[in-house]
Amino acid sequence: MRIANLNGRAKLLIAGGVVDIAEASRGEFGPDPMSIYPRWADFVAWAGDETGFSAMDYRVEELGPPIPRPRQVFAIGLNYAEHAAETGMHAAPDIPALFTKFATSLTGPVGDIALSGPSVDWEVELVVVIGREAVKVTADEAWCHVAGVTVGQDFSDRDVQMSGACPQFSLGKSFPGYGPTGPVLVTLDEVAAGESLRLRCWVNDELVQDDTTDQMLVPVPELIERISAICTLYPGDLIFTGTPSGVGMGRIPARYLRVGDVVRTRIDGIGEMTHRFVIPTTPGTEPCR
Repeated sequence: MRIANLNGRAKLLIAGGVVDIAEASRGEFGPDPMSIYPRWADFVAWAGDETGFSAMDYRVEELGPPIPRPRQVFAIGLNYAEHAAETGMHAAPDIPALFTKFATSLTGPVGDIALSGPSVDWEVELVVVIGREAVKVTADEAWCHVAGVTVGQDFSDRDVQMSGACPQFSLGKSFPGYGPTGPVLVTLDEVAAGESLRLRCWVNDELVQDDTTDQMLVPVPELIERISAICTLYPGDLIFTGTPSGVGMGRIPARYLRVGDVVRTRIDGIGEMTHRFVIPTTPGTEPCR
């Protein structure tokens, strides 16, 4: 099953186009893409038979992030050994580095993103979507709490991320648009739990990252076990699971994104995203009254 956010409404992608979930379910499920996750088991049971649905055409430009307003966004750093080595940072395989990308950074799978500065980097990532509340779950139970997976980019302003005595990971990775996800959420019946998936990223058609998810130091089930031991995971929460090697800061000399650069991000079996970096605009301000 593939679930999309099309113009702010929850849709099923089937052969031939999309199905509006609220209309097809006659109001059993609402139009808000966030509304299906608290009732994930009921939704899966309803959506299991797609034979009675009629599909409509859509444009990829109309797609938003599949999960537009998660309660929590977790992100994992240094979860691929070669990436940790290229950045010169220490990677402890049994202790994942965890931070957050603030939800205001989320955007859809296509579009323009304002470049925040001269040190913006790319990071293709598998993103896990929680479908069932998880509290102190074991790794063996973890996949039962997952609704599906999607493609993610952890765009990072390295100057902001590394500023100050303590790194500012969350701020450096949370500029508007720096958390694209999509194009759809793919459920685990289409992408088998634990299956090795190929991740790739191109900058202006140059392949800069190419690896597989089986190279994670801490696999998804162990990540969920560790996070849920401390934090309750809620339906619709996101986990960015880390990036492989090939980022700009790991190159000699370092290479970062510039205005006009186009970044293409793909995970086989899930889909592809395309983003172009543009000059930031200065918003108008209203005086305090």
